[in-house]
Amino acid sequence: MEETIPGTGTPHIPQQRGTSPLEAAVRYAEERHWDVFPGTWLEAVDGVQRCSCGEPTCAVPGAHPACEDWATRATGSATVARRMWQQRPTASVLLPTGRTFDAIEVPETAGFLALARMERMELSLGPVTLAPDRRMRFFVLPGAAVKVPGLVRRLGWSPRSLDLTALGEGAYVAAPPTRFGTRGAVQWVCRPTPANRWLPDVEELVPPLAYACGRDR
Repeated sequence: MEETIPGTGTPHIPQQRGTSPLEAAVRYAEERHWDVFPGTWLEAVDGVQRCSCGEPTCAVPGAHPACEDWATRATGSATVARRMWQQRPTASVLLPTGRTFDAIEVPETAGFLALARMERMELSLGPVTLAPDRRMRFFVLPGAAVKVPGLVRRLGWSPRSLDLTALGEGAYVAAPPTRFGTRGAVQWVCRPTPANRWLPDVEELVPPLAYACGRDR
């Protein structure tokens, strides 16, 4: 668990040193055995940072798949990842879910509330990201996406009533140092370490996450 801001229980996100997309992608494949694939990138157009997809109103500029067959292009080979990013060094770093991990996505405020509660419960966490879209993603064991609706109902909530989403097969998450246009970069709230190589079961995290989302409505 990351250090917290004294007196608040809110995790403190340390200043994270700059890492190139190539370095990050290779490390994720080599050290974590995560599949990776390059997404879109940012281009300067008339002095303005635009998404390489060419859509002026792109919702996540520089942080989404660049082609429809992204799932088949994803690789767990550090050598192949290096070659991919050498061709496009500024491409975003995207990780497909439903393979080595799933992700539970919640709003930022609910995520920090849940993290404080998890710390008090002494729960073990996997990696957790915070993106400029103010969404937090908790990495859990694969298979979580099919379990979450039932787990939420058992806690007395309707899945539709909570802003809690499970990302599994066919989805992806953006990983640091991917940037969302001018809004900033994805950060690790709980960074990948040898201590969290073994991911938690979704059953452990859904109760505090659902509680936090219910409080955050």
